[in-house]
Amino acid sequence: MKSPSLKAYAIAYLIFLYAPIILLPIFAFNDSKIIAFPLQGFTINWFVEMWDDPTLVTAFRNSLLIAVVSSTLATVLGIFAARASTRYTFPGKGGILGLIMLPMVLPEMIFAMALLVVLVAIGIPLSLFTIILGHVLLCTPFAMAILTSAFQSLDRSLEEAAYDLGETPASTFRLIILPLVMPGIISSLLICFTISLDEFIISYFLGGNQTVLSVYIFGQFRFPAKVPAVMALGFILVCLSIILMTIAEYFRRRGIAKTGGKDTGGFL
Repeated sequence: MKSPSLKAYAIAYLIFLYAPIILLPIFAFNDSKIIAFPLQGFTINWFVEMWDDPTLVTAFRNSLLIAVVSSTLATVLGIFAARASTRYTFPGKGGILGLIMLPMVLPEMIFAMALLVVLVAIGIPLSLFTIILGHVLLCTPFAMAILTSAFQSLDRSLEEAAYDLGETPASTFRLIILPLVMPGIISSLLICFTISLDEFIISYFLGGNQTVLSVYIFGQFRFPAKVPAVMALGFILVCLSIILMTIAEYFRRRGIAKTGGKDTGGFL
């Protein structure tokens, strides 16, 4: 029997969680510079004003570059780590895997400060490169978690059959394993891309004088006249994140179905 109080709590929790997201499109299309009710009318001027800002265009270009590079590198490292964790046994395996997954549970403030201290100490100037480095370290555990599930669902007999037919380990990985885990790879790329695009703390600490999207949005809230345009930008980012997460979930489920595994829950 379902408890009425538990049902009421779940509804209240969902409203509290998603109400701010629902308010984004309302104020993004509101014809007023003041974020408040009552609404003044419908307009798309804030979207036009948003793209007329050259600083925003530069920030978006930088964030896009960082997200593409970071998600690609994190996914490649995640493939190696997931393959090693599911296929091989080696000394210190548990500790090594734990260190790889550590950024997922470590407070980002501490993580960013530690990276900043190390980079400054060894003389590496803060730039887009240092942001990419931080994002790769942050995204790799997520990529590994997704890809480990994909590798674990593989049927080992397919790999053994390929060896019996004369394939080498390299050709077996390229022709048999990679196509089977490709949905997981695509899912990892999309999830890491979303995480990198939304990341603020690491970008703020390691960016130096480089402008990225999350830091730009944070800075614009100091100017009340810019807030409606920021709401419009936030609405676009929310839509983009939902689309990417939906595509990632589709490929995740497709990969599980392709390998004959059992779906135990996912992103959506």
